[in-house]
Amino acid sequence: MSRPPLIALLIAACATHPQPESAMPADPAPLKYPETAKGDVVEDYHGVQVADPYRWLEDSDAPETRAWIDAQNALTEAWLSDAPERERIRARLTEAWDFPRSGVPFERGGRYFRSYNDGLSNQEIIYVEDAPFSDDARVLFDPNTWSEDGTVALSGFWVSPDGARVAYARSAAGTDWKELHVRDIETGEDLPDHIRWVKFSGASWTHDGAGFYYSGYDAPEDPDDLEAANYYQKLFYHRVGEAQDQDTLVYERPDQKEWGFGGEVTDDGRWLIISNWVGTERKNRVFVKDLAADGSPVIELIPEFDAYYHLVGSQDTVLWFSTDLDAPNGRVIAVDVDAPGRDAWKELIPERDEPLRGASHVGAHIITTWLKDAHSQVRIHGLDGSEQGEVALPGIGSVGGFGGRADSTETFYAFTTFLTPGSIYRYDPSTGESTLLRAPEVGLSPEAYTVRQVFYTSADGTRIPMFLVHRAGLTLDGQNPTYLYGYGGFNIPLTPSFSVVRRVWLEMGGVLAVANLRGGGEYGGDWHDAGRLANKQNVFDDFHAAAEWLIAEGYTSTPKLAIGGRSNGGLLVGAALTQRPDLYGAALPGVGVLDMLRFHKFTIGWAWVSDYGSSDDPEQFKWLYAYSPLHNVKPGTAYPATLITTGDHDDRVVPGHSFKFAATLQAAQAGPEPVLIRVETQAGHGAGKPTAKLIEEWTDSWTFLVRALDMTLPEGF
Repeated sequence: MSRPPLIALLIAACATHPQPESAMPADPAPLKYPETAKGDVVEDYHGVQVADPYRWLEDSDAPETRAWIDAQNALTEAWLSDAPERERIRARLTEAWDFPRSGVPFERGGRYFRSYNDGLSNQEIIYVEDAPFSDDARVLFDPNTWSEDGTVALSGFWVSPDGARVAYARSAAGTDWKELHVRDIETGEDLPDHIRWVKFSGASWTHDGAGFYYSGYDAPEDPDDLEAANYYQKLFYHRVGEAQDQDTLVYERPDQKEWGFGGEVTDDGRWLIISNWVGTERKNRVFVKDLAADGSPVIELIPEFDAYYHLVGSQDTVLWFSTDLDAPNGRVIAVDVDAPGRDAWKELIPERDEPLRGASHVGAHIITTWLKDAHSQVRIHGLDGSEQGEVALPGIGSVGGFGGRADSTETFYAFTTFLTPGSIYRYDPSTGESTLLRAPEVGLSPEAYTVRQVFYTSADGTRIPMFLVHRAGLTLDGQNPTYLYGYGGFNIPLTPSFSVVRRVWLEMGGVLAVANLRGGGEYGGDWHDAGRLANKQNVFDDFHAAAEWLIAEGYTSTPKLAIGGRSNGGLLVGAALTQRPDLYGAALPGVGVLDMLRFHKFTIGWAWVSDYGSSDDPEQFKWLYAYSPLHNVKPGTAYPATLITTGDHDDRVVPGHSFKFAATLQAAQAGPEPVLIRVETQAGHGAGKPTAKLIEEWTDSWTFLVRALDMTLPEGF
């Protein structure tokens, strides 16, 4: 029933026949950047005076900021348009993206639901059918009809247990704000229900399908302010057919502005499980409400923030949770609501050497997903926790799915690798049989490429894994354009997965390197802890060591080495290029957290303090100030070619981070390499971004690297 809570890539032999059209001047003249006015803002942090001359750029809607964005976008467009390879890259990305693909099906009330994209549709279509991939499939949602430019997206949907109704969320221009609606599945018509100011929430139906629980916020004072902090989340119950102002407030804590609440109804409809979270900390409390008893109170079942507890399923009064209590790699326990004392808790599935990444209740079984050196393993258990076998996967890759309910007799999953897109399987837990339902055809020959996992040593001696993907027979002469990608945060692992963007990078003659840095979830809680708070520098050291390994082994060299990452990975790239500008040839920081002294003052940024710390604390300020990309740009330094990307509607990592970093880096640049920023309009942090915008963004990113790394595209590309 549960998955890890709310709390995230790309690739081999250089052409041997140079093409004159891609030749670059040996010593290009420095660019003339738009003038960026400097303010006189200076802030005192525990006795340290810190200048913030570009703070005015934090107001992304101010006329001065909009003019700055326009000027920067014009410069970036002019620089990219000089590359004759740009149109070839755009055409190839468009062609490669154009293949049919489906999501993992699931069943409710005898109906099956799945997503589908015919290839180049801006948004995925949701189908309902009587059997998976049957001929009677009909459209339930087509978000492509909601806006002309494809920027209004379906950001979630939740079907009632009887399969009669569906609550669904719409979001516009990439914002995290959602609006909930309800649709009758039989007729395909929307009901009058309309719920606003929902964020970081799903919907969980009551057993009778009469209504659902969701989490929301009070309406903001300024609905257009995408930078305002989000506090005081509340849990509501909405009865279908009623107006939002009639919704029942189930739980709130006006004394705890940072507490959030997620409601989930058990499959039997008996219990409402309320997960009480604070930011992205891997700890939560658990409350319960007996829905079988009218007027029953909310009871604190697990009253301490001492571990994470994710609901797996239930049986009568017994609730199953996955948890890291006394188990950094995770385990599954049973808690009886009638005897909730910790001395009565029982262990169902013990901790293993590999981290537990998911657990679900599917009929008479519990299915668990684990990571072994950053790739998936899946095990089947009885309801008593006894192990009954392992799911035979097609190879080393990643799985998604394995959802189900207490009455399920089947489940579905997707399996993907770096070279194969997600293939959809049906799995029968009683027989252990997997049946292939769909395998996308993309015309890529896996035998033409090499995928390997290597291990290298970081600065403190820690052994770090890294995936490498490149054309077979690669010559290790140090001249291969290489894209080193990382994340390293929030307990999120990087595992093998397919993307069109990666495929095209491969075809361009590139090498992909994916480093599994500390701070991620590849090896459980201890691995995460080793890369957060006071240990955050370990993440950057791991990344530097990956680059040095690639160079030492002959895969690439500094002039041919690009680095990339998004969000927390954007922070990684920003820190890497400011700490070691001599090591990297180009950098692509995307939607990055780059001002580590003020990130917690905007939208949901305060929730990341569990991973980063806060400048409000004198000791934590020292860590943050030491690596904050914005504050470690040094004037007179030759920085690598850098293309910063962000969206003007990003209300997760507000674009002011990228704006200020771009202005600061441009002013400091002493070398000839370009420092550019690309600001996507009507776009946010990434979720729901239309296919057309994705193609344009990656066209520009790869074009930038072609010029920055002085690449020659292979013949025939």
